[in-house]
Amino acid sequence: MFHLGFDCSLCGVYGLSEESLEELKANVIIKLRKYKLVKKEKTKNAVSYLVQIPKEKQKALVWCIPEESTVGIAIVKNLHKIMKEKNIQKGILITSGKYTHAAGVEAKKDKIELLPKIFPSFDLFEHKLVPKHEILTPEEREQMLAQYKIQPYQLLQIKVSDPTVKAIGAKPGDILRIIRESPTAGTHIAYRYVVQ
Repeated sequence: MFHLGFDCSLCGVYGLSEESLEELKANVIIKLRKYKLVKKEKTKNAVSYLVQIPKEKQKALVWCIPEESTVGIAIVKNLHKIMKEKNIQKGILITSGKYTHAAGVEAKKDKIELLPKIFPSFDLFEHKLVPKHEILTPEEREQMLAQYKIQPYQLLQIKVSDPTVKAIGAKPGDILRIIRESPTAGTHIAYRYVVQ
């Protein structure tokens, strides 16, 4: 019988990462949302990233739980308790398991984002078929709506659960600018309204 795994002591030699899948996802979120990493801490059960959100001038705690198959209300409450102790306004929970309904309800109440297990562990926007997505600033939003003489609900919609929307941290009510490059048409800009 032979072993299908590989020796992680060789990870550095071959350029492979020793980070868990959840940590890779956390790094993608931090990069794409342009968060500034303040501190990374590893404990027995979790890896936490304290980040600064420059746009909102607040802190967030990205919490990775690699060993959990189902995340319940107790874990969400524990994260909220840590956030309160450290005066952190926002939380992001990442696991490869699933979330219970009660955990989802509690997370919404406590301003904790639950990242779905299907979220990719790589930068989506590096793929040639995924166009650039940007959240419009309030000024850009008003200017675009006035220019086209429309209301946000008249735009084509994109769900908040879309991986690209999750990646950049857009919320329901935001308007996205999607920029596609084409060899024949040049640059094409489309707008989408984020909905639940």
